[in-house]
Amino acid sequence: MGCSRCRLLGNRKRVNRYGPMPDKLLVFQKMYDLVKDIYPVVNRFPKNHRQVLGKQIEEISLTILLQIIEANKSRNGQRLILQRNISDQTDSLRILIRLSKDLKFVSIKKYLELCSKLNEVGKMIYGWRKK
Repeated sequence: MGCSRCRLLGNRKRVNRYGPMPDKLLVFQKMYDLVKDIYPVVNRFPKNHRQVLGKQIEEISLTILLQIIEANKSRNGQRLILQRNISDQTDSLRILIRLSKDLKFVSIKKYLELCSKLNEVGKMIYGWRKK
């Protein structure tokens, strides 16, 4: 048996003063999973396109992930600005993934999977903005 204080700290939920920790935020989890799916896809791009198109896709997806964390910590006007920016970045990522499919760097099956996940994140961001 440990001390009562240790038991209390061990059972405490991970919450900061701005709300839930990012890894508890559903939109963060969904975007994190999407980023994990994007990296292996980009690694299969032809080398010359991996350095330009692939890098851009990776950077935008990571930017969205980090901005979700920032927006979660922000309040009022700043949060709305970040959420709009996340929405814009999501649209940009959608276009680049579509371009990758059209250039035949991504299979149609993988394209549909990535778009489905990205659409889910987009809907969550839209709902978050409306709160």
